[in-house]
Amino acid sequence: MHKQILKKLSKKAVVVRLLTCVAAAIMITYFYPHPESNHYNYEQNRPWNYAKLIAPFDIPIHADSTTILAARDSLEAHFVPVYEINQLMIDSVIAELPPVPGTNYRNELAARLRKIYSSGVVDGQTRENITDGRLPKVRILDKNVLSEMSTSHFTSARDIYLRLDSTITDPGLHQYFSSANLQNILRPNIIYNDAESRRHYDYDYLTLTADRGVIQQGQTIIDKGTIISPQDFTNLRTYERMIEASITKAGKSDWLMLFGQFLYVVMLIIVLYGYLMFYNRRIYNEVRAFSFIMLLITVFFLVALALNTFVGSGIYIAPLTIVPVLVLVFFDGRTALMVSSVLTLICAAITSFPLEFIFLQFSAASVAVYTLRKLNQRSELLRTAGFVAATYLIAYVALELLMNGTLEGFAWRMVVYLIVNAALSSMAYVLMSGVERLFGFISEVTLVELADTNNPLLRQLNDECPGTFQHSLSVSNLAADAAKRIGANEQLVRAGALYHDVGKLSNPAFFTENQHGVNPHDSLQPEQSARIVINHVSDGLRRADKAGLPAVIKDFIREHHGRGKAKYFYYTYCKLHPDEVVDPAPFAYPGPNPRSRETAVLMMADAVEAASRSLQEHTPRSISALVNKIIDNQISEGMFNESPLEFRDVPVIKEAFIKRLKTIYHSRIVYPDAPKNVSPAVHDQ
Repeated sequence: MHKQILKKLSKKAVVVRLLTCVAAAIMITYFYPHPESNHYNYEQNRPWNYAKLIAPFDIPIHADSTTILAARDSLEAHFVPVYEINQLMIDSVIAELPPVPGTNYRNELAARLRKIYSSGVVDGQTRENITDGRLPKVRILDKNVLSEMSTSHFTSARDIYLRLDSTITDPGLHQYFSSANLQNILRPNIIYNDAESRRHYDYDYLTLTADRGVIQQGQTIIDKGTIISPQDFTNLRTYERMIEASITKAGKSDWLMLFGQFLYVVMLIIVLYGYLMFYNRRIYNEVRAFSFIMLLITVFFLVALALNTFVGSGIYIAPLTIVPVLVLVFFDGRTALMVSSVLTLICAAITSFPLEFIFLQFSAASVAVYTLRKLNQRSELLRTAGFVAATYLIAYVALELLMNGTLEGFAWRMVVYLIVNAALSSMAYVLMSGVERLFGFISEVTLVELADTNNPLLRQLNDECPGTFQHSLSVSNLAADAAKRIGANEQLVRAGALYHDVGKLSNPAFFTENQHGVNPHDSLQPEQSARIVINHVSDGLRRADKAGLPAVIKDFIREHHGRGKAKYFYYTYCKLHPDEVVDPAPFAYPGPNPRSRETAVLMMADAVEAASRSLQEHTPRSISALVNKIIDNQISEGMFNESPLEFRDVPVIKEAFIKRLKTIYHSRIVYPDAPKNVSPAVHDQ
């Protein structure tokens, strides 16, 4: 049967899978960082994780960022600005003094001003800087001669006015001084020279930040394991810029590097594609599941890239362990590790320390898969998150000791990042619900919740259709046991079996298991009875939609009779119309036939359990004959041609049914009547 299904895979599905892979590869490559020549990933104050780097040519030793910053701060604090002295300014000021005929006041005030100006007059802002101690000296440019001068004797126009106002005692001279309008006449004779100051500032800055020498060709740029100092970081950047310039001169194309990145991503996706094709046909054959895997890898790569771009070392915050958890929950652990490995290798190319990143993520993903295994309770995610956090910390310590031989480089920032990462991995619970709704998958924990008989729909079935409820319980146990033996999803079969007959709630009395001596079919025509019985499938689907049951559970309702017929009423109609060619369509269920191993097992269990109730005697021989007859008839009618059930599964399923039915209908001991001489106290016990 399985080979028949593989042969029927449509070309359309193959094309969709290939297009999905190509789209994922293009998306990832498009957002990949595309450095032109940077072959190294490193950070300041972290170890150099590559081999010893030898200079292929002479490399100038530029000042590092720390030195440049210190030079700038020092220059800002100690730079002596350039001022220019204007010897003729005093003559210009005196020329503006008003004349007073018959007095000597103008000459006397002029003499005082000449004496003050000889000490130097500056503008108000400069005087304020001098007073605050920010400008103890200046450089004076006088006739192209530059000399330093103390500013302690400098004054300002305001200070001149106040001094004269307080020192002139002659009333006539003071009156002349007041009327001379000096506040508008006085101007500085020592003036700030912006151009010369800027030129000297730039010269001093270049002197302080000049190259420290040259790393000659053949000398070591940096040794493996060396902590990258600010100067080492600057040397490495200089080396990369020079390499980039040499590549540009050589005419090498950036497209080749882009093509290399595309090939890198494509090869990893091909590895995953091959794994799914050869070792997990369940995912490979289901386009929806295959697309989910590719989407998961693409989305979490983009999340990791965004964090790494906007946060320093932010890729270590990216909760990539969510990926194996989601794959494990909906598929299996082996696929979870494979998908996680591919994602880790894709992301490793954008990290500063690929080896460190791969080791951390591989360890965390493995622990997440091993500790979770089957998610039956949502609280197990918190326990797994704790194990992941511990694994991250142990792995990080191991890496520090491996690469450095000491914990001196131990960064608490990394510890915080990794703990946040582990905590975010518990958010897989939130994503699970979204994935279930978007892709129609169903998790183990959801199946456990659905199989709870306190579920409102199951409680209603128990209250209104007790016979159907007991039948569903028996079918659930019978089918789950068989599913476990053939490696099908036991929990899915158990939950699906409990709901497969909920449509009988619409007409409980029309089904044998709910009748109590009165059969309403006795008053109906066979075709009417068949219609009522067949409608329990569509009624069940409506109730499932109303209750919000997942699509995979509705498949059990839809497929548990397949395209089979309501044979009792069909045969009854044929007997009543012996001369008529009877159309079986009115007596056929809408189908489809089972399309999964789980729904196929349910169809078998449903028919076997119902028929076992009608046996006259429940001997091992009669039970075996019944099971073989029913299942063989279903196979001969082609009921399982659309399911991936294999021929080798059939004997295992039969054996499981026979063993469980023998247990259910085993012979019981006949207890004898109590002898007359038994003490009354024994009867009371």
